[in-house]
Amino acid sequence: MVSALLTALRVSAVTLALTGVLYPLTVTGVAQVLFPNEANGSLVKDDRGQVVGSALIAQGFTQADYFQPRPSAAGTGWDATASSGSNLGPTSQKLRDRAVAEADRLRRENPEAEGPVPGELVTASASGLDPQVSPEAALWQVPRVARARGVDPARVRALVMSRVEGRTFGVLGEPRVNVLTLNLAMDRQFGGPAPTASR
Repeated sequence: MVSALLTALRVSAVTLALTGVLYPLTVTGVAQVLFPNEANGSLVKDDRGQVVGSALIAQGFTQADYFQPRPSAAGTGWDATASSGSNLGPTSQKLRDRAVAEADRLRRENPEAEGPVPGELVTASASGLDPQVSPEAALWQVPRVARARGVDPARVRALVMSRVEGRTFGVLGEPRVNVLTLNLAMDRQFGGPAPTASR
């Protein structure tokens, strides 16, 4: 009995050391060497070197002179500590009402936008934190942003197209535009304060 208990304790101690200490330290060390930016949160800095967010987590931009991300169901909105979808299904009246209200708001704020409101701008992602929108959703917002900044829409459109990221490995996902880095590029090219989550 004592021998079996000692064996169990030794196995537990070795397993704890391997899986609870050695493995996490090894993975962390390899990640820091091979992918230091990603391992540290893919932080985005402004021209002054201040961290203004992460390339992996959306922020809520509400000012007219900034591009807006998808709506968020994470916490009170874009809350990285409460990542989640709304869990509302396609037959949910609450989801429909929210999408209609969001579409009405976007049409009011973007009176010069052509075509219908892109669906992704009225629906939250599964995480509530997706930092990208499609090129079409970004281009739809160009007239509002250009007007608010007093810039030729063609110049804003060209900047959006220059920020389009292709499919991962050429085959995974869809082309996309990171809203935070696009807004920072807008500030660099056309002036304005660095964006923050309250914008």
